[in-house]
Amino acid sequence: MARLSHVDATGRARMVDVSDKPATARQAVAAGLLRMAPETLRLALGGGAKKGEVMAVAELAGVMAAKRTSELIPLCHPLSLSRIVVEVMPSGGGEGLAVTAIARTTGPTGVEMEALTAVSVACLTLYDMLKAADRGMTIEAIRLVEKSGGVSGDFRREQP
Repeated sequence: MARLSHVDATGRARMVDVSDKPATARQAVAAGLLRMAPETLRLALGGGAKKGEVMAVAELAGVMAAKRTSELIPLCHPLSLSRIVVEVMPSGGGEGLAVTAIARTTGPTGVEMEALTAVSVACLTLYDMLKAADRGMTIEAIRLVEKSGGVSGDFRREQP
């Protein structure tokens, strides 16, 4: 049975000790979707939202969030990010806005949480900026798409 890395033998939460792990190049890609009505999507893409250019603001919010992940997630290590890119674009099916984040570092622990935090906050920012037009929006499918580096090796989510 797999053991949880953030719980000690007595069941107490703990930060993982990474002091003996080698620094390696690491990357993580995360994605999510803000599903919305077609009229709301047109408003977001047309730049006519009440609060301004929603996609650019959401991308910036995602970058800022990634840099503060260790302040938001209690047992997450503070990392020196070498790259964080957040991109918001219309989803392939036209049901809303797709958010993707790529995070990179060289260090003893991975950047999955930074990529996931970037996507989450970008989606929340989009919701905040568009809620005046559509309170029925949903944030969906926030997930790790792939990661590389580290002892656990590479991961790539199977596409449906």
